[in-house]
Amino acid sequence: MRPVLPEPLRPLSELARNLRWSWHPETRELFQSVDPDGWRAAAGDPLRLLGTVSAARLAALAEDRRFRRRLAAASDDLHDYLTGRRWYQEQPEGLPAAVAYFSPEFGITAALPQYSGGLGILAGDHLKSASDLGVPLIGVGLLYRHGYFRQSLSREGWQQEHYPLLDPNELPLRMLREPDGTPSRVSLALPGGRSLLAYVWQARVGRVPLLLLDSDVEENAPRERDVTDRLYGGGGEHRLLQEMLLGIGGVRAVRAYCRLTGHAEPEVFHTNEGHAGFLGLERIRELTEKGADFDSALESVRAGAVFTTHTPVPAGIDRFDRELVARHFGPAGELPGIDVERVLELGLESYPGGEPNLFNMAVMGLRLAQRANGVSTLHGQVSRQMFAGLWPGFDAEEVPITSVTNGVHAPTWVAPEVLRLGARQIGAGRAEDALTVGGSQRWDAVADIADADIWELRRTLREQLVDEVRERLRAAWRERGAGTAELGWIDGVLDPDVLTIGFARRVPSYKRLTLMLRDRDRLMELLLHPERPIQIVVAGKAHPADDSGKRLVQELVRFADDPRVRHRIVFLPDYGMAMAQKLYPGCDVWLNNPLRPLEACGTSGMKAALNGCLNLSVLDGWWDEWYEPDFGWAIPTADGTATDEDRRDDLEATALYRLLEERVAPRFYDQGAGGLPGRWIEMVRRTLTTLGPKVLAGRMVREYVERLYGPAADAQRALDPDTARELAAWKRRVRDGWPGVAVDHVEAVADTALNGTAELGATVSLRVSVTLGALEPADVEVQAVAGRVDPADHLSRTSTFTLKPTGAPGLDGRRLYEGPLTLDRTGPFGYTVRILPAHRLLASGAELGLVTLPPESAGEGAGVLLR
Repeated sequence: MRPVLPEPLRPLSELARNLRWSWHPETRELFQSVDPDGWRAAAGDPLRLLGTVSAARLAALAEDRRFRRRLAAASDDLHDYLTGRRWYQEQPEGLPAAVAYFSPEFGITAALPQYSGGLGILAGDHLKSASDLGVPLIGVGLLYRHGYFRQSLSREGWQQEHYPLLDPNELPLRMLREPDGTPSRVSLALPGGRSLLAYVWQARVGRVPLLLLDSDVEENAPRERDVTDRLYGGGGEHRLLQEMLLGIGGVRAVRAYCRLTGHAEPEVFHTNEGHAGFLGLERIRELTEKGADFDSALESVRAGAVFTTHTPVPAGIDRFDRELVARHFGPAGELPGIDVERVLELGLESYPGGEPNLFNMAVMGLRLAQRANGVSTLHGQVSRQMFAGLWPGFDAEEVPITSVTNGVHAPTWVAPEVLRLGARQIGAGRAEDALTVGGSQRWDAVADIADADIWELRRTLREQLVDEVRERLRAAWRERGAGTAELGWIDGVLDPDVLTIGFARRVPSYKRLTLMLRDRDRLMELLLHPERPIQIVVAGKAHPADDSGKRLVQELVRFADDPRVRHRIVFLPDYGMAMAQKLYPGCDVWLNNPLRPLEACGTSGMKAALNGCLNLSVLDGWWDEWYEPDFGWAIPTADGTATDEDRRDDLEATALYRLLEERVAPRFYDQGAGGLPGRWIEMVRRTLTTLGPKVLAGRMVREYVERLYGPAADAQRALDPDTARELAAWKRRVRDGWPGVAVDHVEAVADTALNGTAELGATVSLRVSVTLGALEPADVEVQAVAGRVDPADHLSRTSTFTLKPTGAPGLDGRRLYEGPLTLDRTGPFGYTVRILPAHRLLASGAELGLVTLPPESAGEGAGVLLR
C-alpha cells in the first residue's frame, strides 16, 4: 500500500525515488524534517519513511509554507542536476553517446541492498560519479530477492546468516513497462525446451538508469524462478544461469530500455569483472542476425568493449566445466545460431598452464574486449603476469592490460561535518565541485584551516563513532541472547579521547583479519597502555560457504569478548554501507594488512582518508602507489622466498606492533601548545591536501572516459561491417601465414669495433634479414627492443624502435630491414629484434599474441653492448 501524498507534497515521491538523495545532504535533511523519529526508524530510507508518516502530519506539512519552499528548492535542484550541462557535455565531440556498465552487484545505498563488498561499492561509486560528471552511463545488474546475507553472531561468536526477503515494490525501483502497460521482460532459452524469463526493474541513480533483472516471474519453473534469489549463492549451473542472465539478458534489457525510453544506444560496453562476460556473445548474436559472420562480428564487439578485472588470484574467478557451458549453448540452448565450439574457444584455458576443460569467465572477458584494465598500478602488473599465457612470446609488461586506479565517491563517504568545514573554507559550490569533478592536484585551501578546528572535528567524529558502536554492540549482544541486566559494561566501551583504529572488510584468509592477534599479550599491552592506549573497531563478513573465514571471525570475537579488553576492542556484526558511513570518519587510523600483492585495490582506506583518517597498511593495492610518510605508515612486507606463511605473519605482525607502539601512538598523544598534537594534525592536513584529490571516483571515471571509453567508441565506429570483415580476414591470413615468418640474421654495425663495449651516446646501425613467407611488409612491424640487462640476462626498462624495409626482397625471398639504435644509458645494455603483426585497427602490437624472435644463431655482433 503506497501513501497518497497531498498535491503540494507530490515532489517528495520523485525525490525519494531518485537515489541522488543518498549522497545529497540537503535532500536527506528535508526528509528528516518530515518526521525525525520516523526517519531514524526507517534507517534513513525516504520511501520507508513516507510509508509510515501519518495523514495528519502530511496534511500539516502541505500547509507549512516554509516546508513547501524547502521542498520546491530541493525539487528544482534535482531538476537542474538531471538536465544541466556537466563535465562530459563540455568535452570535445566524439565521446560515446552512451556506455553500458555491467556488474553483478551495485552498492548504491543501504536502502537497496544489492552488494556484498568492494566490487559492488566500487560499481555504485562508478555510477554516482558518472552521474555527477554527466557521463551517459546505463548500469546493468541483477535484482536479488534476498540480497546478500545479514550477519549475526551466536553466543559462542560463530557467524550466522539470515536472508530477508526483499519486495521490489518497497524498494526505490520502478518496473520497466511496454507502451500498453504490461511488464517488459527478457527471455533466455535453456536446454530441454525450458526458458528463463526476467522482469526489468529500474533504479534512478541521479542521471544514470540502473537496470536490474529479476527472475521471480510466475511463468518460470521453481528452479528458474530462484536464479536471482541471492547474491553469490549456489554454484555450478545456478551461478552459470545468473551470469547468462546478467550478460545475455542484460544486453536485451538495455535494448528494451533504449527502445522504450529513447535513450541513446550504447557504443561502448564495460564489463566490470568476468561475471557479465556473456554480454559479448549476445552482441555477436545480434550482429550475425544482421548478416555478419562470426569473425567479423567478434572484431566489432571487441572494438567497443572494455573489461575490468578485479581479482589478483585465479581462485577469485568463476570457472565452469566445459560440458556445462556446451549444454547451455548447444543447439537446444541459448544462441543456437552460433557454433558452440566458437563459444567455448573464447573461454577455455587453452594456453600453457591452463586447465583446458575449464571455461574461465575472465579469459572470455579478455578475449571479447580490445581494452582491459586492472584497478591499481600494482594490480595491473599482477594481472599482466596472471594472464600472460593469453599472449605467449611476450614479456608480462607488454601484456595489453593497463590500469585505472579505483576511486571513491566523496559525497557518499565524506561525513557531513567534514563537508561543512570544507564549505566554510572555500564555499559550498567549490567544495562540491572539488569532491565530484575533481581535476586539481592538491586541495591547498585545507592548509588554511586552523589546527584547533581540525582537532575539534576529529574528536566530534570520534565521539559520534563511540555512540554508534555502543548502540550497535548492545543490539548485537541482545541478538546473542544477553539480557539488559548483563550489558551495563557497554556504556564504558571505547573512549572519545583514545586513539581509534578501524578494520572493516570481507573476511577471506588473505585479508588476515586476525593478524593483530598474532601476539595477544602484546596487543593487550597496546590496548591497555596507561598513557598511550589504543582502541580498535572491527567488522566484516565471511562468505557463507567459507568456514575458515567464519573461524577467523569467531577467533576475533572471542578475544573481543574478554572482560579485560572488551572496552577497547569490539567486533560489530552485519557490516554494510550504513555502518561504514559512520566508521570511516570516526577512526583516526585505518588498518589494512593483506598478503601482498593479493589486494587488487582496497578502497576502504580511501574513504577513511577523505575524512582525515590516516592509513596504516601493507604496501598493496592503491597504498603501494600513493603511500608517502606525510600521511600514513607502511607495514613492511616479509616476502622473501625462504619465508613460509607462518613466519611471514609473525614478522609482519611484529612490525605492526612496533609501528603502533613506537610511531603511531606517540605521535597521536604528543600534545604541544594548546593541548594539540601538532604533528598528527599536520599529517591529517597533508592527507586531505595531497591524497584527497587522488582517491576520488570523479578522477577514476574521467580516466575511464579519456583512456578507455573514448578510444573504444572510436574503434567501434571505425569498424563498419565491411571494415570488420576486412580486419577479420586480415587476422586469419596473418595467423595462417605466421609460421612462415622468421628472423634470419641480425647484424650490428658501428663506426668502431664494439668488442663488447661502446660509449654512451654512440649509434649502432642494425641490419636485420627476415622471411615473411606469404605476408607482406605492410602486415608486420620489425622492431629493435633495447634496454638494461638484468642478472638473469633478461631485458628490462625497454624501449622499442621500428626498423624500416630497404627495398624489394632478394632472390631468396628475404627482406632487409635497417635502423639506428642509440646507446642511451650506461651499464649492462642489450637488445634483440622481433617481428609483430601490424594493422591500423589493432589496439596494441601484442593483440594477436603473435611474435617472432631471432634464433640463437641469427646474431652477429648482437647482444650486450655496454657493461
